[in-house]
Amino acid sequence: MTMEGLGQRLEETRRSVNPSWDVLYDRFVEGLRAAGAASGSPKPGDTLTPFALPDSQGRYVSSPELLERGPLVVSFYRGGWCPYCVTEMTAWAEAVPAIHDLGASFVAVTGETGGEAEALRRKLELDGQVLVDVDHGLALQLGLVVRVTDEVRKAYLDFGLDLAKRYGSDAWFIPVPATYVIDRQGVVRFAEADVDFRHRAEPEAVLAVLRELALS
Repeated sequence: MTMEGLGQRLEETRRSVNPSWDVLYDRFVEGLRAAGAASGSPKPGDTLTPFALPDSQGRYVSSPELLERGPLVVSFYRGGWCPYCVTEMTAWAEAVPAIHDLGASFVAVTGETGGEAEALRRKLELDGQVLVDVDHGLALQLGLVVRVTDEVRKAYLDFGLDLAKRYGSDAWFIPVPATYVIDRQGVVRFAEADVDFRHRAEPEAVLAVLRELALS
């Protein structure tokens, strides 16, 4: 996969969406940036607080256990309802074999409940674990949660998308998409979190970091 691979796919996804959504999202993102949303999320050099979450099949997974095997790639996504997330997770599904070849593990994290996380994992044949972040607990801890505006909430409901059902909570919080590379000592070596969910970290950039770690 080339450096511009995912970005190009996301642009194609954007072109496939009704332009009225872009106008709505532009206002939403502008407000998030003005409020400094996700500005306190982990940065390279930070130590990631250990965590444990159930995976999409109900088994608890802890970051210390994963890091015993090698570096860890963690990708937060909004859910299978989000076309940009599906595009991103499709790219990660393709990149996971290369991640494993470099001695690292990959986990995706979503707040979706009710079997949605496992459904997407199976659909994409993702050879990695999808962790279920109930009530966005881990995302909140990492500063990666924002509240949907009334305008966006109404648009979603009019479209037939009820995030209260998707997340099992009527708070109407959503996670900010973010990707991290954590070394075996728990130190963040790569971080990308963007409140504009139409942009995501390139898998190739993550693989480049993992290659450096494999040489160190």
